[in-house]
Amino acid sequence: MTDKENAKFDETITQVKQQLEMLLNDNSVPRNVKSALDEAKKALDQKDSYAVRSSTATYKIDEVSNDINLPPYARTVIWNILSLLESIKETN
Repeated sequence: MTDKENAKFDETITQVKQQLEMLLNDNSVPRNVKSALDEAKKALDQKDSYAVRSSTATYKIDEVSNDINLPPYARTVIWNILSLLESIKETN
């Protein structure tokens, strides 16, 4: 993998972590969802390959993406996060 690809993946992960942080600080997001989002954020900080990190985070987030108590705008943010994570997995 080239340095340019690594930089692109690092930038994508940074964007994902910023969006996760926004949701984690939102009082309208249910506690169980925040817990899964926090686990996903921690998975992105691991030293594994980009594919493993994004797959783990995707799994954690996907579990709660259809939570009935999730505000609609938060669901949209989660879908965007999942899309960004998929872009990492597909190019690895």
